[in-house]
Amino acid sequence: MKLTLDLHDIYNRGGDIDTALRGIIDEAVEKKIKLVEIIPGKGSGQLKKRVLRFLDQKDIKAKYHRVEKDSHNFGRIFVHFHPK
Repeated sequence: MKLTLDLHDIYNRGGDIDTALRGIIDEAVEKKIKLVEIIPGKGSGQLKKRVLRFLDQKDIKAKYHRVEKDSHNFGRIFVHFHPK
């Protein structure tokens, strides 16, 4: 099973972005989801950088296994969780 978070609607609201990201990560951990797809969109790349910085925080990084940038779609990031 996979969860998807599309950030297009909240791209310009900083606090909402962090809340949405934290929410989807916590939901994935709670429900033992193996994959989260985050869609920051293509744009200038600033939102994607913000998402990657968020995912690189020590407390968040401890919750997932690895991050994969989609090589076919610049505007998509996959977060893989440890299978448990």
